[in-house]
This record gives sequence, C-alpha cells and structure tokens, in this order.
Amino acid sequence: MKRAIVFGATGTIGQAICHKLAADGWSLYIHANHHFELASNLAEKLQAEYPMQDMMPISLDFLSDDEKLSQFVDNLLAVNAVVFSQGITKYGLLRDQELANIDDLIKVNLTTPIKLSKLFEPKLLKNDFSRIVYIGSVYGGQGSAMETVYSATKAALANFSASYAKEVAAMKLTVNVIAPGAVDSAMNQMISQQEMNDVIDEIPAGRLATGDDVAIWVSHLLAPDSNYLTGQTIYVSGGWLR
Repeated sequence: MKRAIVFGATGTIGQAICHKLAADGWSLYIHANHHFELASNLAEKLQAEYPMQDMMPISLDFLSDDEKLSQFVDNLLAVNAVVFSQGITKYGLLRDQELANIDDLIKVNLTTPIKLSKLFEPKLLKNDFSRIVYIGSVYGGQGSAMETVYSATKAALANFSASYAKEVAAMKLTVNVIAPGAVDSAMNQMISQQEMNDVIDEIPAGRLATGDDVAIWVSHLLAPDSNYLTGQTIYVSGGWLR
C-alpha cells in the first residue's frame, strides 16, 4: 500500500491534493495544526469514498522543538511520499514586522520542513520509490514587496530542494518544488479586491489558480514512473511572473 503524508492538508491547496491523491489510490496521513476537526472530517469523507485505503488525521505544530518532531516521525507508519503544503505569510512592510513573527514564518515555511525531510529520509529510502514535494511560490523566483520574508523562505526552499535532490537521486528519492502563482485561497484574503483584480489582469491565463491546478502536478510527481524529474521548481502560474 502506497502512503503519503500531506502537511497543511486543511488549506485550499492541501485539501485539493488530498482529494487527488486519494483518487490516485494513495492512503494518506492528513495533517493539521489549528484545524484538526477539519482534517478529521476530510479523513472521514475520503475513507468513505475509498474504503480500501487508510485515511488518518494527524496533528503537528510546525513550531515544535526537535524532540517533538523526531517523536512525531518515529510514530508514523512507512510512507512513500511527503508533501509539504503548509505555509504562512505576514503581509506588510518589513519595518512593521514583529521579530517573533519573522522567526515563526521562517520556521514554518523553511526550517521545520528541512528538519522533517531529514527525519523522514530513512523511512522513504526503504521503498522502491519515494518522493518529497514542497509547495513553494512564484515569489521564490521573483520576490514580492510586502511579503519579503515569505519570498525569502520560498526562494531558500527551492534552492534547498535542488541541492538535496542531488544527495538522494541515486536512491530513488525525488525532491521537487511546485511553485503556484496567485491562488484563490484564504491566504490571499488579506489583499483587497481591487488589488486582487489588478493581479488577475496581469495573469495571462486570466484567472487565479485553484487548488486542483496545483494538485494535478503533485499527482504527476508522485507517480511511480515519475522517477527522472528531480531537483526542479515547477511554476504553475498561468504564465504570470516566473
């Protein structure tokens, strides 16, 4: 049985990824931090739709210390794939950011995913094939004013992925980033409708991305025969930015 863990499974992109992977035959660990009830409901729904697979809600705070991260991974069954769909941002000028918020943003978006990747590696390498996918952002390729720290974490994640992929490529573990453009999600609700309309006007595809637009690429990367593409950042942006 192939099993994946989807971190940040209760967000717009995370939920779409869970639905797509379940349809592809994956058993899932469905992760949440603040919205565990939503993760439980999603697991229950998918379990009913796919009774031959296992759908298990799990909780982990990405601000946890190293011991808790290690215990979390140790307590899981074997997995073939890890998808990091969690993420936070803080919209505003850098001069107005609280120092503690900067620390949290870096930890959730970058440091903890790197640590978890290290901890998952022994489990992943036991399989005939294994995958790590990070959900990045176009802002990792072209930074955004008002989201400077967020942009920095996504740029660093892309470079980490390219480097880490070289270490594990010979062991049938691929490591890639999917970098969406503007997505119709709760994360963008902090932006005014006029500002969002201005963004849409700049997107050649003429619309915001949906969660499904991202999930299809996660599905492709997790396929057993998708074993030669690694170390890449795939921009899913409707032709907008890089």
